[in-house]
Amino acid sequence: MLYGAVISHLCLFVWFIFFLQFWNIDVLSNAGHISAMGLMCGVFGINVAHELGHRTDKFNQFLSKVMLTTSLYNHFFVEHNRGHHRNVATHEDAATARKGEMLYVFWIRAVIMGWISAWKIVSKERRRKNLSVSSLGNEMFQLQLAQVIMIFTIGFFMDWWIALNVCIAAIIGIILLETVDYIEHYGLERKRINEHRYGDVTPIHSWNADFVLGRLVLFELTRHSDHHTTPSKHYQLLDSKKEASTLPAGYPTMMLLALIPPLWFFVMDRRIPNG
Repeated sequence: MLYGAVISHLCLFVWFIFFLQFWNIDVLSNAGHISAMGLMCGVFGINVAHELGHRTDKFNQFLSKVMLTTSLYNHFFVEHNRGHHRNVATHEDAATARKGEMLYVFWIRAVIMGWISAWKIVSKERRRKNLSVSSLGNEMFQLQLAQVIMIFTIGFFMDWWIALNVCIAAIIGIILLETVDYIEHYGLERKRINEHRYGDVTPIHSWNADFVLGRLVLFELTRHSDHHTTPSKHYQLLDSKKEASTLPAGYPTMMLLALIPPLWFFVMDRRIPNG
């Protein structure tokens, strides 16, 4: 199913580009076209890339990077796997929303700090191996270059207006991803044991939404507590943890609720457990 999703997404991505090139449509139809592709970038592009990025073999990781390139969010491959999973439920994690933090503030912080975190992770790894940070061997350079090449190729050989539409669709996908990040860890914190480490990640440090439709559409992403307890576990094997922090509704409902901060705080703040 994952590989089928990869093929479907890439075919739709190509179709999206060529549709804009060869069909003249009105502004409203164009907006619908872009938003539909943006939805694909969030639900398939980044979400499937997330699952494939947790695999240990190079082929699946390559597919993950290809999918992320279509959403212009390649740094997620580094930050999510080597940053978020290590720092989740702490203030060191860009993808963990603080209690009382509005979604709109979180979007800006998560995107900017996530990119900076990915850069720091790769730079630290290269210094540890006595490698130059400013060379093309830098993984972050390679990931960003892939995105630039894709947009430049579309703009130069087809049309810069199409390249702009691809960027807008990618932004929609990114907003969807970061909204999901917001509801997955909002307000949850691990206790600091000492100045050097936090307590272990447990099921209470992620919000679960164990609803059938969400599980099917998002490849069990909604069983998020088990995913963070055992990141290497394939999505088909994720369990529903009884002790997990639990959302009162599924992801779509909670994402809409997060758009209205006072209602979100009213519903969620009382549910936050003590780390």
